[in-house]
Amino acid sequence: MENLFIFIMAGGTGERFWPMSRTRTPKHLLRLLGERTLLEDAVLRAIDVVPAERVFVLTNRDQLEACREAVPILEAGQFLAEPAKRDTAPAAAFATGFARARNPDAVCALLPADSMIHDSATFQRQLRDAAETMQNSSALLTFSIPPAFAATGYGYLKLNGEFGTAPRGSRVSIVERFVEKPDPDTAEEYVASGSYGWNAGMFVWRAGAFLAECERLIPPLAVFIQDFPAGDPGAYLAARFAHLPKISVDYAIMEQAKDVLAIRAEFDWDDVGTWTALPAHLGEDSAKNTLRGSSAVLDSHNNIVIANSRTIALCGVSDLVVIETPDAVLVCHRGAAQNVKGLQPLLPDELR
Repeated sequence: MENLFIFIMAGGTGERFWPMSRTRTPKHLLRLLGERTLLEDAVLRAIDVVPAERVFVLTNRDQLEACREAVPILEAGQFLAEPAKRDTAPAAAFATGFARARNPDAVCALLPADSMIHDSATFQRQLRDAAETMQNSSALLTFSIPPAFAATGYGYLKLNGEFGTAPRGSRVSIVERFVEKPDPDTAEEYVASGSYGWNAGMFVWRAGAFLAECERLIPPLAVFIQDFPAGDPGAYLAARFAHLPKISVDYAIMEQAKDVLAIRAEFDWDDVGTWTALPAHLGEDSAKNTLRGSSAVLDSHNNIVIANSRTIALCGVSDLVVIETPDAVLVCHRGAAQNVKGLQPLLPDELR
């Protein structure tokens, strides 16, 4: 599709991956799971769908240079920096305005930089299906991940009825509503019903369709998109972006849009949200320990150990997460891994 623009959303902080993740080097810039960063993987998946010149990384000023260094296959101008933190709705407006200024018929795909997807071929096929489905549509589209377990850390989509089948065979469903992160019992009900999927935060829409929803729901975003310049947007962003409402795209637009569709994902997906996601990708030893780097383990079970510069030795302990960097060490119970971001206000500035 000559009018498809792909934006990799790379502005997150990844606070749950402290101490490796920091303000300037968040999760998507770490080589946690292999030789490449998650950002590199996301870009490589995208450039197999559209030419590299229509792939852009949307980040912030703090991470701009690190993102450029991580993905040298893209030109410097393909890294777009938000001048202020305004959440995902302004980011979506930024991407949509940028694409629309270059092609009024643009279709925009907004994809997170920090997801792990192993089955790239299936993802790429379904992304093409999503883009072609949106080509002449007034709807907005997202991806629904079949829930592998009753997760309480994800938002859900309630699907209600089939919209049809996309050109390459993807099932397209109607989204009845978005649901916030549920409690454990409710999550079990969602999974058992078969009518819910995880919200992966991947969106595809025609620029005009997103603009129409902004006009109806959040007019300042619509004006921002309409006025977006075709040339270098630096001065425009500096003058206008910080004044946009700070709100998520789910809450501001997707949950209230007139028509939302979902592609039922056939590819594997993991948002790698906490340290406890690593065993699924890095494996375990016979005692269910996940180990990377120099370590010595005696009579210890079900631990996650990441050593970067020193040796970590465990003796007679279980269910721990131990992460070592040259300037900090994290030790927490596996059950508390979701709460690591709560350490941020307690840390000195130089360790954030």
